Amino acid sequence: MTKGLQMKEVTMIYGEGSNQMKALDHVSLSVEPGEFAAVVGPSGSGKSTFLSIAGAMLKATEGEVRLNGNVISTLTEKKLSTIRLREIGFIMQSSNLVPYLHVLDQLLVVKRMSGTIRREDQQFATKLLEELGLGQKLRKFPEELSGGEKQRTAIARALMNDPNLILADEPTASLDTKRAHEVVSLMAQEVKSRQKAAIMVTHDERMLAYCDKVYRMNDGVLTLAATS
Repeated sequence: MTKGLQMKEVTMIYGEGSNQMKALDHVSLSVEPGEFAAVVGPSGSGKSTFLSIAGAMLKATEGEVRLNGNVISTLTEKKLSTIRLREIGFIMQSSNLVPYLHVLDQLLVVKRMSGTIRREDQQFATKLLEELGLGQKLRKFPEELSGGEKQRTAIARALMNDPNLILADEPTASLDTKRAHEVVSLMAQEVKSRQKAAIMVTHDERMLAYCDKVYRMNDGVLTLAATS
């Protein structure tokens, strides 16, 4: 069984008849465990639609999406919701932290969504945060964190359910150059050490050096641009 994410001939069409617009045009890619891929391209090129389909938030018009060998492109919305919770970790442009939860609880709330919080969950969350340099910030609230610390908390939260796939949407957009390098470097390290398949959509080409593959999206067409 092939692990990681595979998309085969994925096409997404919005509208009907003469008002049809092809947001994705026969997109295919494969990202294996431990592999960090980037997708770059101008605004309106199809990157958001691509990420929504890869993240099981949107169903494609045509084509197949597999996660860890299982076809997810034909699942019901209820099953897709479970996939999003248990199999995919999301890191967004804004860290999207809950303002009234301290750093440790930002992670534990993920476990509460899927069941109960065990002692092992608390230990795992603490270990994740310590690995990402947040061991002294466990009881801090988002307003007490820097931009880089917020994004590191978001990375830890994305890893909390031990997902197979990590998807990052412009994770450096609100960071200065130093913090951007810090965050993406940590993402790359975690992807390698924890053997996660990961895709980062970004406009920031300074971050591409951390990636194993770089894809370019133009008018819904995805091409492999470089391999490091």
